Amino acid sequence: MTYIVNDKCIRCKYTDCVEVCPVDCFYEGENMLVINPSECIDCGVCVPACPIDAIQPDTEPGAEDWVEMNATYAGKWPRITLKKPAPDDAEDWSQVEDKYPKYFSEKPGQD
Repeated sequence: MTYIVNDKCIRCKYTDCVEVCPVDCFYEGENMLVINPSECIDCGVCVPACPIDAIQPDTEPGAEDWVEMNATYAGKWPRITLKKPAPDDAEDWSQVEDKYPKYFSEKPGQD
């Protein structure tokens, strides 16, 4: 089992999860984070750290596509190891559903 980040993270990009991860397996895109499934040790400490429930185990229904997406972008985006401020409008985006098709950015985050 591994954990993945789903589309609830898009445009919210809270990084509370990053500071609790013991193996630094988070990677930063322009408007979301992903977990590298091959680096994740399945400890689960990131799950309660996420204020918007954007992290789930790969065993949850619908998570299969997110495992592939997380793996793909973990190979393209920079590793993030320190907590950063969330976007100013993160709270506004926290209740928006199905953000991936419309709002996902393939661009990497800023180092």
